[in-house]
Amino acid sequence: MSKANKISVIINTYNASQHLQAVVEAVKDFDEVLVCDMESTDDTVEIARQYGCRVVTFPKEGHTIVEPAREFAIHEAENEWVLVVDADEVVTKELKAYLYQRIAEENCPDGLFIPRKNYFMGRFMRCHYPDHILRFFRKDKTHWPAVIHCSPEVDGRIEKIPAKRKELAFEHLANDTIENIVGKTNHYTRYELSRKQDKQYGSMAFLWRPFFRFFKAYILKGGILDGKPGFIKAVLEGYYQFIFLAKKYEQTI
Repeated sequence: MSKANKISVIINTYNASQHLQAVVEAVKDFDEVLVCDMESTDDTVEIARQYGCRVVTFPKEGHTIVEPAREFAIHEAENEWVLVVDADEVVTKELKAYLYQRIAEENCPDGLFIPRKNYFMGRFMRCHYPDHILRFFRKDKTHWPAVIHCSPEVDGRIEKIPAKRKELAFEHLANDTIENIVGKTNHYTRYELSRKQDKQYGSMAFLWRPFFRFFKAYILKGGILDGKPGFIKAVLEGYYQFIFLAKKYEQTI
């Protein structure tokens, strides 16, 4: 089989041992599994090597986000096609078969958005589905900018796997506590501020932006069907917007 019909799986890690065994078990039958580790201090690398993964190191010093390591890892992959998997995401057997089926087609797109199932308080969250993420693409047509939470840039045609194909979605094993979410809110809003230095928001934004984010998650995307966890998660979505705006205002005084 030529490299054009092979897939490399990339997993970026830093102290990612909690879910890594389940993650690499699910992808062990791909043509290559490449773990790009940012100098973990736990047993992440040992787990990866136990499963026969190829391990490369990206220095953590001077890097506070994973995106530069993603760009490095993409071009370390041996094969033309790359599937990027987080260290807390499981690839289903159906998704693996689907990807190999697509790359065998003459009209295969250069990139695919893959849906992801997210969980909170032990429940699947309707308000965060399908959460499409661009994680499958041709290596030589892709660049991953060094910006937190950005998507890779693919020079070519991109498609989305339909949301109704739930069997093709990543299973996101992370089940963040409220304490973790609040901590991440502080971290992520800090980077969002740096990206939106030139944007201006009026006083009414303090009302409508948090409310709309809550309304979107709870009503438009079905969080109301997820019981109390759905309500709490929708409130946390609005909270994120409020914290961002409050920090933005704080910079002006």
